[in-house]
Amino acid sequence: MSKEPENTNKPPDPFEMWNTMRDSTMKSWNSMRDASLESWSKMMIELVNSEAYSRTTAQEVDSYLTLSQPFRQLIDITTNQVLTKMNMPQRGDVTRLAERLTNIEVRLDDLDAKLDEIQRAIAALADSTAKTKGEH
Repeated sequence: MSKEPENTNKPPDPFEMWNTMRDSTMKSWNSMRDASLESWSKMMIELVNSEAYSRTTAQEVDSYLTLSQPFRQLIDITTNQVLTKMNMPQRGDVTRLAERLTNIEVRLDDLDAKLDEIQRAIAALADSTAKTKGEH
């Protein structure tokens, strides 16, 4: 078998220069972007961890909660009225029911434990009675 030499002369790529420029531009843009993001990240971490930021954020949240409380109360009252008219349970009803079911569950667990103790006592009594009858 004879091997023909491969044609190493490829046709010129008219976009090679543009591709090279694009790649180098993208690399430099990416490195600038990464450096900028790193700088912003460090600055934001320092800002968020500062005492002044914590104080300001706490004041803003406190103001928001104070201002939103009347609206929340209005929404709660309206929701309760709508649920009552639709004959649906309200939050308090569901909470009370959950508490009662929890109490029932606890009592059932206690009764189950007491029944287990009674069964063990009866079994022990039966064993001791059988032993005493066997001796006579």
